[in-house]
Amino acid sequence: MERLYSVDILRGLAMIIMALDHVRDFFHYARFDPLDLTRTTAILFITRWITHHCAPVFVFLAGTGAFLALSRGKSEKELAKFLLSRGIWLIFLELSVIRLAWFFNFEFTQVYAMVIWAIGWSMIALAGLIFLPRWAIAVAAFGMIGLHNLFDQVSPADVGSLDRLWQILHIRSYMDLGTGIRLNIIYPLIPWIGVMAAGYLFGGFLLTEKKIRNLRLYLLGGGLIVGFIVLRALNIYGDQHPWSVQENLLKTFLSFIDTHKYPPSLLYLMMTLGPAILVMPWLDNWRGKIGEFVRVFGRVPLFYYILHLYLIHLMALVLAWITMPDVGFIFGPFRAFPPAWGFSLWTVYLVWISVIMILYPPSKWFAELKQKRRDKWLSYL
Repeated sequence: MERLYSVDILRGLAMIIMALDHVRDFFHYARFDPLDLTRTTAILFITRWITHHCAPVFVFLAGTGAFLALSRGKSEKELAKFLLSRGIWLIFLELSVIRLAWFFNFEFTQVYAMVIWAIGWSMIALAGLIFLPRWAIAVAAFGMIGLHNLFDQVSPADVGSLDRLWQILHIRSYMDLGTGIRLNIIYPLIPWIGVMAAGYLFGGFLLTEKKIRNLRLYLLGGGLIVGFIVLRALNIYGDQHPWSVQENLLKTFLSFIDTHKYPPSLLYLMMTLGPAILVMPWLDNWRGKIGEFVRVFGRVPLFYYILHLYLIHLMALVLAWITMPDVGFIFGPFRAFPPAWGFSLWTVYLVWISVIMILYPPSKWFAELKQKRRDKWLSYL
């Protein structure tokens, strides 16, 4: 079976938009949360908010890709072995190669468990889940996605000796690992494991005849959007941050769509995955040069992810060298930048476009290499 065009396009869009958030992290002058309605502007808020769609799409489609691998001839045992080994590889990359990209130093006293960490552990979990009946996978997936907000108020102290496990599973926090090493858990694993499992189930939707598939995608995507609006309006469940009426209609709308990401709430996932699924039939028809341009990044997501972090950080270093008397902050704690460092949002957008254009040739080269050759190591990048 050939690769599904809309899956690559959707993943490519997520990868391109994701780079905008990371460029903003390194280049924008703001030293506050862009979603803080007391300090932000509408364009800064949307610049941050639009990137919320990237991680859910990335994780969800990783599960979809696992299911589609079965349709290309892999057995369940072969797929499980691949998911297990790739999951371990991703965790290693997160704590080493990717950590170096963020910090540009070798002081591994601070390590960060972010999206690649979550994907790695989710793949390890999926390696076991795929042997279950589909209904059991669905119970696990939608149970994690739909019910985990019931436990938002459970703290590590409430679970006694399981406190560290609870931190890893559901609390954005940090833990001292001893010998001066601190693990900063940015992406707790629940419900990300459920999101990947849901993506695995979703793969079955994509193997049906086109008209039936598109109808299902419209119904599922539209249903998630409507469900988000209704549940969010009720303000009773599904997110740690209730919305509230603000000083004007625009800010009230921004409050409405400001949902919780760490860990992703039920409403956050409905808000992000609904539109992504809804546009897939349209993306399937998005051919031509622009479509192929976007698709390239969707075919090599990990390769692109690692490269874009190093490139953005290197560009920040070069610009700091030109404009700042001391560039030591570029090698220090992430986001601990001096007040004098930073540029306008327009500069952020220009740097973002530059990053995408610079990374297109190597991404295209690697995508073509993967298409021509079937070396096993290529599937790990």
